[in-house]
Amino acid sequence: MSEGRNVKILITGGCGYIGSHTILRLLEAGHDITVIDNLTNSLPESLLRVEKLTGREVSFVEGDIADTSCLQKIFDQGNIEAVIHFAGFKAVGESVAQPLSYYRNNVSGTLNLLETMDAYGIRNLVFSSSATVYGTNPDMPLKEDLPLQATNPYGRTKQHVEQILTDLQAADARWRIALLRYFNPVGAHPSGLIGEDPQGPPNNLFPFVTQVAVGHRDRVHVFGNDYVTPDGTGVRDYIHVMDLAAGHAAALNFLAEHQGLHTWNLGTGRGYSVLEIIQAFEAASGTTIPYELVDRRPGDAPISLADPSRALYDLGWKASETLEDMCADAWRWQQNNPDGYRTKTSLPGEGPPC
Repeated sequence: MSEGRNVKILITGGCGYIGSHTILRLLEAGHDITVIDNLTNSLPESLLRVEKLTGREVSFVEGDIADTSCLQKIFDQGNIEAVIHFAGFKAVGESVAQPLSYYRNNVSGTLNLLETMDAYGIRNLVFSSSATVYGTNPDMPLKEDLPLQATNPYGRTKQHVEQILTDLQAADARWRIALLRYFNPVGAHPSGLIGEDPQGPPNNLFPFVTQVAVGHRDRVHVFGNDYVTPDGTGVRDYIHVMDLAAGHAAALNFLAEHQGLHTWNLGTGRGYSVLEIIQAFEAASGTTIPYELVDRRPGDAPISLADPSRALYDLGWKASETLEDMCADAWRWQQNNPDGYRTKTSLPGEGPPC
């Protein structure tokens, strides 16, 4: 794999929110994309819309990374050079209630993917990690070399996989691995054709706010207003999903020229409180967002902010979209798609599922 040429990339979990936006970015850069997704929390309609936006086709396989034979079929069909690994369960609350399911899916599934990649000599990987690996570390902004102390099963699955990948690369220098620790992805493609479409109640603030704005929910629950922050509500680092997609493309390009394992925060370094987000979205949408103050959630940190300076130094990457952009694009998506990707459509040239 070398920078500056088209690469054939396997995207796991590519029908999801971050995956679909990253695929769009990579298609625009000229790469060829194969997607494997079991559609547990997504719909393939997202890929149809990516194809419409780019004028290029995506090869889609409905399957699970836990299924070795399915992965082997994909790799046998040939020429995969790199993998971007998004597939995984991601709801913190659900992970507390169903830890075994999260460890089986997120950790065991990744082990199966890695073993199959290794068997086929494919050793370029971008891994979708999370700022949850930092836990409630009070050191702000969060730097990549801080000790990891995830506080819930979801975060621990990301932390465990990071350790597996660190050990793997230390044992076999042929592996080139990027660990991308996201902060809070929000927004949508400016076309309004693709965006975030939670299957069930949203787990994050932004899609909950958009669903209240469009009339699907009656109010936003604000968890705690007694934190040591300017207005008492939790402060988070929100990053536009298109900036996040650009970060994946930059990491892939970096791996083309650099060996080893590399870790980068993908965030803005700027924080906004829950009430600031609600106010900004009211301004973008011209609607009123009712909210209710409720008790804190266990384990929530008062503030979580990225130090993104390493990504700027190594990758030349920096988030450029503003909070106003995030709100405007998220509102455009929600207005145009009040029910999300509700209609399922067959993909052009789609083969049978694994």
